[in-house]
Amino acid sequence: MNTESVLVDQWRSLLSEYSRVAHELDRALQHHHGMTMSEYEVLDRLVDAGCKARAQELVGDLHLSQSALSRAVSRMEKCGLVERAMCDTDRRGVFVTATDAGRAAHSAARATQLDVLKRHLSS
Repeated sequence: MNTESVLVDQWRSLLSEYSRVAHELDRALQHHHGMTMSEYEVLDRLVDAGCKARAQELVGDLHLSQSALSRAVSRMEKCGLVERAMCDTDRRGVFVTATDAGRAAHSAARATQLDVLKRHLSS
């Protein structure tokens, strides 16, 4: 095989594995916790950041577009998992903060995430 074929095969293998893990994780999180993988990832990033982050920072960290993040945050806000607030120093900036309910939902869903990841990523 030539180098290009090897690289393309590796890329396809990586995409296939990501798709398998992401699909199972999304299904497990929805089934057990009523949240999507994207919603869990938002909470996970917020918890790692001390439960508050600018929306722009979240877009940079996640696999979501600005509009997809906005929709996810809106759904989560309606469920009481996060709150949004405008930045005092920059009118364009929006902060997203995990609520107590959001931190509890993240904590409960963490075991599900780890279970799926262990099954797929442990050597």
